[in-house]
Amino acid sequence: MPDFGSWGTAWWKPVLFIVVAGHLTNVCVTLFLHREQTHKGVRFSHLVQFPMRIWLWLSTAIVTKEWVACHRKHHAFADREGDPHSPLVEGLREIVLKGAFYYRKAVSQPGVLEKYGKGTPNDWFERYLFGTRTWIGIALMLGIDIYLFGFFVGPVVWGVQMIWIPFWAAGIVNGIGHALGYRNFAVKDESRNISPIAIWLGGEELHNNHHADPHSAKFKARWFEVDAGWIYIRLLSLFGLARVLYARGDRE
Repeated sequence: MPDFGSWGTAWWKPVLFIVVAGHLTNVCVTLFLHREQTHKGVRFSHLVQFPMRIWLWLSTAIVTKEWVACHRKHHAFADREGDPHSPLVEGLREIVLKGAFYYRKAVSQPGVLEKYGKGTPNDWFERYLFGTRTWIGIALMLGIDIYLFGFFVGPVVWGVQMIWIPFWAAGIVNGIGHALGYRNFAVKDESRNISPIAIWLGGEELHNNHHADPHSAKFKARWFEVDAGWIYIRLLSLFGLARVLYARGDRE
């Protein structure tokens, strides 16, 4: 076990931690919240699912039912009135910089959780910890960061973790992913593939592919595209830790 503040002694240690922890957060969002809970394209073993729920509780304070409801409503009204976070409706700058605000506004509307949040976990942990005491998770993360990096660097690392998903998911994917990039499919909304090499955000960069076939656990659609989330799913499947319910075939 590292000594108090020992990971804050060199500049590269907190940077490496942020990169690795951030990618882990991105992967938990795309695999658990998005592909499994929202669209039911894959089913994970509890040995995989529960650690992802814990990590999201620690690093984001996201409530599963809220995230799922917001994203399902986004698909129901993509890029038209009613979409919780469309850059075409609200403006690209607004979504990139204030995406988390629009997310919070959407899930607080009457009836949204009941209509769009069905089928999410409702066990003891969700009712009494993950879904109701989110502040405990991020407070624990703050304590962990302070122990690892010290009283000065630790809170900075924690602060970056707290703005990670509001920036990358609420801002970049929901903003840039509906404004800039290329399209494989002429869907009714303006979704775009930000990059064909979709590693950093776990595959969420292939946003147009996803909107063309939301239920698919695989976001990759062309031979040259790389979907990191799908790679992780296939690896977990080899060990019996994931079961793919539906995945699109490759489109050459």
